Formats: sequence, structure tokens, C-alpha cells
Amino acid sequence: MNWNDFFFGVYPYIAGTIFLGVSLVRFDRDQYLWRSESSQMLRTGTLRWGSNLFHIGIIGLFFGHLFGLLTPLAFFEALGLEPHDKQIIAMVTGGALGVLIFIGLVLLIWRRLSDPRIAANTKPMDWVTLLWILATLLLGLSTIFVSAQHTDGAEMLELMDWAKHIVTFQGIQAAGYIQNASWLFKVHIFFGLTLFLIFPFTRLVHIWSGFASVGYLLRPWQLVRSKR
Repeated sequence: MNWNDFFFGVYPYIAGTIFLGVSLVRFDRDQYLWRSESSQMLRTGTLRWGSNLFHIGIIGLFFGHLFGLLTPLAFFEALGLEPHDKQIIAMVTGGALGVLIFIGLVLLIWRRLSDPRIAANTKPMDWVTLLWILATLLLGLSTIFVSAQHTDGAEMLELMDWAKHIVTFQGIQAAGYIQNASWLFKVHIFFGLTLFLIFPFTRLVHIWSGFASVGYLLRPWQLVRSKR
């Protein structure tokens, strides 16, 4: 097994297992620490702009990656979109959402650096998380310039094949699809996978609660009985 097979055929499952397994253990054992640990009470200031821009961008980018990588090509062809068209759409929308995340992240980082009280309440893992997301984002934005040099969609199709084989548990075969991909794409993927690996050790676990809150909409009616 070579390094390409390990990082892009085996490592995704290591990261995924830790992501799910440790999240479950932490929810079971440390529910009182299962929170976003918001610093809003210390100072609002740039938090509103930074947090909103970051969350809008990151949610859009997450589902954009999910939809773009895992949706069958036949779906786009049915809409009259060629691989070239899909790549251009991905570059434009991904770039726009990436800029929103970047502005939001810079505001959030600056807020933690410039306010002594917030800085004192910032844990080392908070800095690891913020800087890791920033590095992953900058790598992703850098791939736009690589993609712009060949807009035929060929490399994009290879990345789609890789993702589809990963989610269908064909890891080693998946790694072969990006054997010759640009190193920028590979480093970006590695950083993205590692973000899932460190996820359950950070305050990012509060994202699970966001997904779980959808169940609130489906809850049964609460019966309130009068004592009369």
C-alpha cells in the first residue's frame, strides 16, 4: 500500500470512525460539555457579523460539496449541464461562499485576539479549530485557480468518482481516481478529512444538536391538563 492509497483510501474511514465514535461517546459521557461555549455574553461587537457570515458560508459550502460530489452525473445532464458547466458553477458558488467564510473567520479570530476577556476564555483547541478551518478554506479557494486552467471538468469527474467510491466503501479503488490529481486538491482533501477527525474533540460537536433540533418540528403535541 502506498501513501496515496492510505491517505485517500484508508484515512477517510479512520477519520469517519473517530468522528462518529467519539461523538457518540462524548454525548453519552459529557453532555454538560456538549455546547458551543458562546462568548456572546462577554461582548457582542463583531460576533453577529462574523458568526452569521461564517455559518451561512459553511452551511452552503458543506451541502454544496455533498450535493456536487455525490449527485449522479446523469442528474446534471438531465438539466442540460455538461461537466464544463458544472465546474464553472462549482467554482463561482464555492468561491463566493468561501469569501463569506473567510470574512467571518477573520472577524471571529480578530475578536478573540483583540478582546482580553475573550482571549482569556479561548482554549487551545479553539485556536486549533479556527486555524485548521482557515487553512482548509484557503486551500480550497486556491484550488479554484487550478481548476481555472482546465475547465473541461475532467478532474472534477475524478473527484466525484473518488467520493462516490468512498461512501460505497471501495476505498482502495477510490484512491486510484485521484492518483494524478493536483497536490492542492489532495492537501485540501486531507485537511478536510482531518477536520472531521478533530471534530468530536472540539466545540464543533454542537453542530449535532443543530441537526437534532429538526426533530423538534416533528414532536407530538404537548397535552396540558387543567387542574379544574
